[in-house]
Amino acid sequence: MATRGFYGWRMVYGCMLIATVSWSLALFGTSVYLHALHEKTGLSIATVSSGITSAYLLAAVSQLWVGNAISRLGPRAVITGGAVALAAGVAGIGMIETLWQVYATFLVLGIGWACLSTAALTTTLAPWFELHQGKAASTALLGASMGGMLGVPLLLSGITHVGLTATTLIAAVLSLVIIVSIAQLVLRHRPQDLGLAPDGIVRAAQDSPAAPRQWTRIGALRTVALRTVMIGFGIGLMVQLGFLTHHVNLLLPVLGAAGAATTVTATAVAAFFGRILLARWSDQVDVRVITFGLLLVGATSLSLMAIFPNAWVLIGVSIGYGLTVGNVTTLGPLIVRREFGSASFGLVYGTAATGIQLLSALGPSLYGALYDYFGSYRAPLLLAAGLQVLAAMTVLRGGRPAKANFTAAH
Repeated sequence: MATRGFYGWRMVYGCMLIATVSWSLALFGTSVYLHALHEKTGLSIATVSSGITSAYLLAAVSQLWVGNAISRLGPRAVITGGAVALAAGVAGIGMIETLWQVYATFLVLGIGWACLSTAALTTTLAPWFELHQGKAASTALLGASMGGMLGVPLLLSGITHVGLTATTLIAAVLSLVIIVSIAQLVLRHRPQDLGLAPDGIVRAAQDSPAAPRQWTRIGALRTVALRTVMIGFGIGLMVQLGFLTHHVNLLLPVLGAAGAATTVTATAVAAFFGRILLARWSDQVDVRVITFGLLLVGATSLSLMAIFPNAWVLIGVSIGYGLTVGNVTTLGPLIVRREFGSASFGLVYGTAATGIQLLSALGPSLYGALYDYFGSYRAPLLLAAGLQVLAAMTVLRGGRPAKANFTAAH
């Protein structure tokens, strides 16, 4: 029977807090670092941007081992190491003076992001849930939306009042204390270590559950299921990351600074509520079909912004697009968890996350290059809308992997 107060939900809430901190400082905070470092050092926006890109590229490659390491060894060591790297990178940002320090610091930050982002947290939770896997992952990643709402205003306020160096040092210390405490005091490897089964079901002593199927990396890559996740979500998140990077610049000419800030915050709030809806219903729906629908909503939103770039459309459609933002991040691991199982989730989704992040890292540059060439955001938004439709069709194309492809992992 199911236990009351299942320990897995403590894991979920711990991961939610980790996500709040890591998304605040390693994802949404980069827009603050970009402006602050440009002002402090005189380095060009393009130069600092390339340092940020290097962080995401290193994080993408690191996904190959992060998920597998958590699956094999448990989350404590990986999450703790990620916290140290995140804190070192954030503290180092406040001390940057020269070009080489930009790359060195953001590469360290990239290691921290790899150990504390979607692949790491969903792999941490994968062994704990079967019936409620969607609710668990979606709830944990509510922290990502909270990071979007909290990170930028807190960093900007800190820089205004005490300066960049002090703000990043304080943020680094707080992040280290919070994440390491959670990793050491809350996180555990598997429910079996506590005499439980997934979802909190107490396993009778005579029970001898069959060994779960295992995947190799090559075997998983041969399936249409994994390839469609990598390509579909890679394209979808490339469009999304590019849009979020350029969102303020898109809004400023029409709404002004105050209107742009308010709209960006409202978009983050919409993303939060979108994740809540997914957490409520994800275990009862076909997640590929839901992804298809959300990507089409995103494509429609981008098209409307391109064709009708007036104030009310930009505000309303930005909020509508926000409802899809967090869920596109969450649905990829949900599909992999549901179709490939928990035993090989770290290895399989770690492989998928590498391809997804390598593609998504191209988004900011794609929007920027098209904006410079055409002189407005109409062309990049229309192209992005088309890419969203392609991503939607790709995800829907995938199906459940053939049982014949299962083999012993190595």
